[in-house]
Amino acid sequence: MKELRPTNMIVTIDGPAGSGKTTVAHSLARHLGLDSLDTGAMYRSVALLTIEAGVSPEDHESVVALACDHRIDFDWDVTPPRILLDGRDVDDRLRQSDVSEIVSRIAGIPMLRDAMVEAQRAIAARHPRLVTEGRDQGSVVFPDAEVRFYLDADSGVRAKRRAGEMRDRGEDCDVEKIRRAIEARDRSDRGRKDAPLTIPVGAIRIDTGEMSIEEVVNLLIRHVEAWCDSKPGSES
Repeated sequence: MKELRPTNMIVTIDGPAGSGKTTVAHSLARHLGLDSLDTGAMYRSVALLTIEAGVSPEDHESVVALACDHRIDFDWDVTPPRILLDGRDVDDRLRQSDVSEIVSRIAGIPMLRDAMVEAQRAIAARHPRLVTEGRDQGSVVFPDAEVRFYLDADSGVRAKRRAGEMRDRGEDCDVEKIRRAIEARDRSDRGRKDAPLTIPVGAIRIDTGEMSIEEVVNLLIRHVEAWCDSKPGSES
């Protein structure tokens, strides 16, 4: 593929749980030579903190205090970057079911979201060539991003994907239970008052249900290349 000319470029990927955001974002970033940011892992880190501290997700003040008292960072020397909690690699731990069960409630805390938005923008200032994925990246955090995507898929398809990931980790799973949990997460994410899940203005919506990861990534690459070619000074 062509070398990307812009010195700074933010590409956002939003979408519901199980739509393939994280895998696609990491692969797209690798192909484009950009850094990648998994913002969901940041909220999952706070969820893990509440579990380890025995704090209720409904105790918003204590949850925010926990987040402020601990350092959430990434190891940028590996690809894709792995999340660190006070220097401890917790990337694999964050994907376990107990974290998944409460992360939506954690992510819905307005004061925490405000702090996360600030932290994500600070990361982009240090890593200005970035593919960032989550649920509010193109709508709230980076509404002026150069290229914005929204990935979607039927809840049944997403449940099967999530079940496959769990089996790969050696976890027991029930696809129907996962589907119900995903649909509940969708309702929570779309219904929250602060930064609800929505298709960002100007975003390119892609239904990934019948597509492989490679097909999705190649499609996104073509869109990014088209954007680069449309900029002044690009070669025809």
